[in-house]
Amino acid sequence: MAQDALDETDRGILYMLQQNARKTTAAEIAEAVGVSAGTVRNRIDRLEERGVLEGYIPDIDYETAGFELHILFTCTSETQPTTEFVEEVLDQHGVVTVRKLLAGDQNLHVEAVGTSTADISRIAKILQECGLDISRSEVLETEFRQPFNHFGQQLADEG
Repeated sequence: MAQDALDETDRGILYMLQQNARKTTAAEIAEAVGVSAGTVRNRIDRLEERGVLEGYIPDIDYETAGFELHILFTCTSETQPTTEFVEEVLDQHGVVTVRKLLAGDQNLHVEAVGTSTADISRIAKILQECGLDISRSEVLETEFRQPFNHFGQQLADEG
């Protein structure tokens, strides 16, 4: 196996983690993938070291948590944003996600949450002070997601 290639065991583990990383134990993953729990823990460590697994972020319902406004800002940065610049934007209170697009105008999507229009106006002003031109701002109603099933749904026997 090439050092960077994912084998069937890795893909099965990734599939299972995407289903519910918080509540799925190494033993449950091991049973589904057909290896030992120790192998699962070692593989997860290796996937983290290689940067394949970058974190375990909870899926938060911001409205239920008291942040009624969930906004998507479409922005333009004069130059291609650096990692340091993106981290500076992420550090702003209320900003929850920054997506850097490949090139061209509207090369940054910034998601923010707030409790009032004053919160959102404050965030918009901060983004402009950071040097971003806001092309659009839209209120997100609902977001739907699914795990990427090509990691190995067929490799994991979920019982």
